[in-house]
Amino acid sequence: MKKPSAKLTIILGVLVVLLLAGASWYSIVFNDWRLVAPMDFTAYEFLSKDLPMLLSLFLFNLYVIYLGALLIWAVIADKRRLAKTKTTRKLDPRLGLLGFAGFLGFLGFWTYGAFHQVYPFTFFLFFGFFGFFYEGKMSDTLMDERYAENKVRAELTAHRVTMAILFVILLVVSRGAILGYLEYTLIAVLVVLSLTVALDLFLCEYLLYRYDRADQIDDAREE
Repeated sequence: MKKPSAKLTIILGVLVVLLLAGASWYSIVFNDWRLVAPMDFTAYEFLSKDLPMLLSLFLFNLYVIYLGALLIWAVIADKRRLAKTKTTRKLDPRLGLLGFAGFLGFLGFWTYGAFHQVYPFTFFLFFGFFGFFYEGKMSDTLMDERYAENKVRAELTAHRVTMAILFVILLVVSRGAILGYLEYTLIAVLVVLSLTVALDLFLCEYLLYRYDRADQIDDAREE
């Protein structure tokens, strides 16, 4: 992804969050908490004052789709580039700022109370995007034998850590409903799975960067 695209993505994300926060404030102050507090949507009637909140929610969902499209495009472009070169992709380390989008996962506590929707919890996945910072630090790195070994080593370590976490969580969840509610169990599983996948994505890039730099330091000392 080029620098302007990365900056644009970050700016759009900030604007969407600010618009959602502003619309929520407007609804609380001027619209009796409509679409913010839990309400019965079977008897919902549209009011003109609902427009700011509805628009901000629409833009929020649109931004999510945009991020998904960017991710798919990046994967396809990366595969095409790898077929032509033997170096890692060029990435701006500042793209790691997208990891802050993971905080959007906390919106799930609000949407669950207001709409009984739990999908925003999956935004915790975006914490894994902090790994882009370390991937960006290794842009245009030659993928030689040493790099390949470090990559396998980093991925194995990351996978082992996340599998251990999932094993413990599985034992805890299998004991029954949390606080007597299966819905709370679903939320807990969704949150933990999202955070665990994010941790795996981050560790793969961080450990690879760490191993590669350690090898470079060792080589410099030998010289």
